Amino acid sequence: MCLGVPGRIESIDGDDILTRTGKVNFGGIRKDVHLGFIEDAVVGDYVVVHAGFAISKVDEEEAQRVFEYLRTMQETPELDIP
Repeated sequence: MCLGVPGRIESIDGDDILTRTGKVNFGGIRKDVHLGFIEDAVVGDYVVVHAGFAISKVDEEEAQRVFEYLRTMQETPELDIP
């Protein structure tokens, strides 16, 4: 199963498109992400990340909607997997 999760870019390191990375905040969890597929990404943008790579931009409203879905799933006992 493939899952892309939105996050907000907090910082960007490097100018080379092949090695450019950023610190991305996923609702409080921060990870280093490769930004090479999104040349125009800037600090403050929301991006969808899959397997450590930002694959597209997403607007803040859509990102917040996904965060809310994830919170709802976490609070749903029927989804607990032993």
